[in-house]
Amino acid sequence: MTDEISDLRLFTRIVAAGSLSAAARRTFSSLPAVSRRLAALEARLGVRLIDRGPRRFTLTDEGSLLHERAVAILRDLDEAEAAASAHGKEPRGHVRVGAHLEMGRRRIAPLIGEFTARYPGITAELVLTDSRLELLESEIDVGLQIDPPSDTNIVSRVVLSGRRIVCASPQYLATHAPLQRPIDLLQHDCIRLVRGRYVIDHWAFKEEDRVTHIQVQGSLLTNNAEVLHDWTVAGRAVGLKLLWDVQEDIQAGRLIRLLEPFECDEAKLFVTYATRTHLPPRMRLFIDFMVSALQKI
Repeated sequence: MTDEISDLRLFTRIVAAGSLSAAARRTFSSLPAVSRRLAALEARLGVRLIDRGPRRFTLTDEGSLLHERAVAILRDLDEAEAAASAHGKEPRGHVRVGAHLEMGRRRIAPLIGEFTARYPGITAELVLTDSRLELLESEIDVGLQIDPPSDTNIVSRVVLSGRRIVCASPQYLATHAPLQRPIDLLQHDCIRLVRGRYVIDHWAFKEEDRVTHIQVQGSLLTNNAEVLHDWTVAGRAVGLKLLWDVQEDIQAGRLIRLLEPFECDEAKLFVTYATRTHLPPRMRLFIDFMVSALQKI
């Protein structure tokens, strides 16, 4: 039975990863080993589960059916284990955490280190991305994300609120025109963040009790929030950043907060996890730890 459960778990991870090579990286296995195990599962069941080729990775009808059932079986198994271990003396197990890249590296990673030091029986894996977090598809246990989840199977809780602010380095401001009102941004080089094919170039401000949008321009674009941060600190252009990402730079004088009277764009950080009847003790401990720590920022 252990082998069968292990094979089902590997199969769901292959589907979540979207390719055998990505699944091999996620499971710290070799590509040949993952391929052999998938082939053995298909041979045992007598059906092909995935149509795979150099440019193709598609679930067959049998594969879709097995995946649906496997997800439900593994969820029930995890809940049963959670219920059985709830009275254990020491929490154990693995927590897979997803977070946006900059917040994850600067804030979440150090906290995860503190958490595993406090609970040595728990291992933690941090998955960083600048894309939207998809908990179920990516097998994430706990997500820390800016965007609220749209899936009704995901529980979300606000742990941090803050504003997006306009900022620039002293070096940049020393050689450019004053920036006193939102309309002045039209005379400045602004860094634009890219999400997929969408360029975030309409910055929102509150003026005279109404919200206005300034369509900014600039020579620099990126899909990476940390690159945007670094360019802003280096004096390349004006940046729009979450306050909690740059507050240390502002306190140290590396960045200057601009247009504060006109700010209106508030952001929230959510802790998210899939709905479960019995939340494993390791996850409950992790969520409570993160909520407490992040609310002190």
